[in-house]
Amino acid sequence: MPPAKRKPLTVAVTGPTGTFGFGLVPLLEADDRIGRVVGIARRPFDPAEHGWSKMEYRQGDVRDPDALREAFAGADVVVHLAFLITGNASRETTRAINVEGTLNAFRAAAAARAKRFVYASSVAAYGFHADNPTGMTEEWPVRPADRLFYAQEKAEIEHLLEEEAAAHPKLGMYLLRPPIVLGPHTLGAKQVLPGPLAPLAGRLGGAMTSLPVPIPAPVPALPVQFIHEEDVGQAFLLCIVGAGPPGAYNITGDGVLTGADVAREAGLLPIPLPARLGHAAARAASKVPLPGFVPPMTEWVEAVSHPSIMDASKAKRELGWKPRYTSLEALRDTLRPGTGAGPTPG
Repeated sequence: MPPAKRKPLTVAVTGPTGTFGFGLVPLLEADDRIGRVVGIARRPFDPAEHGWSKMEYRQGDVRDPDALREAFAGADVVVHLAFLITGNASRETTRAINVEGTLNAFRAAAAARAKRFVYASSVAAYGFHADNPTGMTEEWPVRPADRLFYAQEKAEIEHLLEEEAAAHPKLGMYLLRPPIVLGPHTLGAKQVLPGPLAPLAGRLGGAMTSLPVPIPAPVPALPVQFIHEEDVGQAFLLCIVGAGPPGAYNITGDGVLTGADVAREAGLLPIPLPARLGHAAARAASKVPLPGFVPPMTEWVEAVSHPSIMDASKAKRELGWKPRYTSLEALRDTLRPGTGAGPTPG
């Protein structure tokens, strides 16, 4: 007898209209193994405007456990993408959404008896420490950064989720750790630059590549990895449909670029600076005492002082994941003319 046909999955997605959502949802729409998608966001949106016929919209805030439990009812898999990165929200609000909201989502998924919980973590969970090796694997410990609030939260959330997963062994937990995510829908136009400078990068690329003579720019010889939003979506899809065991997975485009590579692709003429000078300047800026107030840019300097470079062999081996774009190709697809600002996050 032929094997019984598997029942199509119901997938609930928080924050489906952000960068990660636009990498994932089209794949869910095109996959016959997915029968129904429930999109949960604070702000109303119409799935039909994006051509999403499988998705049903549910208005909900991750700070509201009851709303999540209602939205997750009947879900086989919960994908948690909602996360606050930029903006003018207070630290208290950011923490309530990012940390408490993630725990709410996991607990609601467990209450709904979902089989899998897939969370969008980050390379930032490793922290930006001087002893981080080049080519970190998942065996390297997750540790809070010294100053970068975003990275501190990512590390804390991973530790808290590990505790939750131990208490709910029937809910398989998948953690994906991408580096800087690029692509046509990247939040704030282009996140090539960190923090508050992110919206400038896409406009910078378009403007600089149109100049007849490249503008010289001093650039430290620091490494960087990128990943394309489509490759992030593929990794999420593989976690959803059961391609590999639960656990943490590094995902990144192949190849490691330098600051000079990024400047060159943006139409600038890079003037290389020794890496030690870049490290020294970044460390000095990150240690500026600012009692009671630390601007986002000052925090993000910490990520430049000790860039984190990952090894994605585990995802390729155990998930069968293969990035379509290299780091360089992801950057080029982001800076190419005609790519505009992406949607706001859900």
